[in-house]
Formats: sequence, C-alpha cells, structure tokens
Amino acid sequence: MKFEKIHNKGQAQLFKNQYLEYLTKTHPLVIWGIYIPIIVFMLYHSSTMLRFNITQIASLFLTGMFFWTFFEYIMHRFVFHFFAESDKAKKIVYIIHGNHHEYPRDRERLFMPPVPSLILASAIFALMYFIGYLFNVKVNVFAFFPGFMMGYLIYGTMHYAIHAWNPPYKWMKPLWRNHHLHHYKNEQQGFGVSTTLWDRLFGTMFDLKKEKEDKEKVQELMFK
Repeated sequence: MKFEKIHNKGQAQLFKNQYLEYLTKTHPLVIWGIYIPIIVFMLYHSSTMLRFNITQIASLFLTGMFFWTFFEYIMHRFVFHFFAESDKAKKIVYIIHGNHHEYPRDRERLFMPPVPSLILASAIFALMYFIGYLFNVKVNVFAFFPGFMMGYLIYGTMHYAIHAWNPPYKWMKPLWRNHHLHHYKNEQQGFGVSTTLWDRLFGTMFDLKKEKEDKEKVQELMFK
C-alpha cells in the first residue's frame, strides 16, 4: 500500500454515490457523543442491576481498556495493512485504511463513521457476551466492554492529536515519532497508536535512536 505522492490537500473519494460518500466521514466529537452515553449506561447497569462494587467495575473497565490496546495493534497490523492481491480486496483495504495513508491530513476519516462503527461495536459486544456465556461470566461484559470502547475513544483521539500537534510532553515523543515513521518510513512497523507496548513486545518498534527525524516529512502528516 505505497503511494507515489502523499496528498496534503483534499480527501479520497471512496464511493461514487454522494450519500455513501457522506457516510464515510465524521468528526471525533460525534463518536464521543455516541459512545459516552453507552459507556455510562453500561457502567450504571453494572452497578445498579448487576450489583458490582466499585472495585469490580474499575478492574473490569481497566482490563477492557488494556485489551483494546492489543486489539488495536492486531487490527492495524493484520487487517488495516492486509496484503491484498485482488482488485476488490485492495479496494476494501483502501477504504478501511489506505486512504488515510494517501491523505493523512483528512480530519474527517480518523474515526470510523457512526453507522459501520455501531455495527462493528455491536458485533464485538455480541462476541464478548457469547464468550462470557461459555465461561459463565457474561455479566462481566457490561463493565469490560465500556473500558474497551473507552480505549477506542482514546485511541482515536490520540491519533487525531498525533496528526494535529507536537507531543505535549517529552515522554510522549516516542509515540509520536513511531506513528510518523509508520507513515513515511515503513508501513510494516510502528502499528501502535495509543501505546508502543505491543510494538516493543512483537519487534515492530522503530529504533528511534538510529532514526533521524525528517521534519519535512512530518509536516506533510500534520493538519494545517
């Protein structure tokens, strides 16, 4: 999924139909507005109906957030960067993620748009509930899933921040550089966005001590 030129203006056209095209775009605040009420409701349900105490809820919630970081890494590495051979598969990969690499300044496609996002989130919740049912812990999903979705919201916001601003703290710079290098140096490394943990564990982390920062390339990735 290499492009001869990274486009600094405009955005990819994913569908010829204008209504389908409209549904591929969203603003981060829209996604936060959709999922925060769902997260709050599930946590409330866990406390009032399922009678979980605060320690149980916090533990499951934080575990869900941590699990998101692993899910994020696996999805980015093996789905978003799937090596497609057929034209149809290439089109799907481009719609899912390739357009972001070609148009990294497109602010409207950093989060999955509402309709496919809700469908996918529902499918993931159903799968988690089914797995929980098999192990007789299905009620735990109502506190685990909100943490998982909060991880998604943080991931999307971090992704936006990495393309919008310089790192606010020095300790965050490796995360910024890891993602920038993923864009302009090697798409088969630097898959972590909200954390570099899994890149370090699975050997896909850039050696930042040996990588010279290309400030011109970085600017091509930043919103203006």
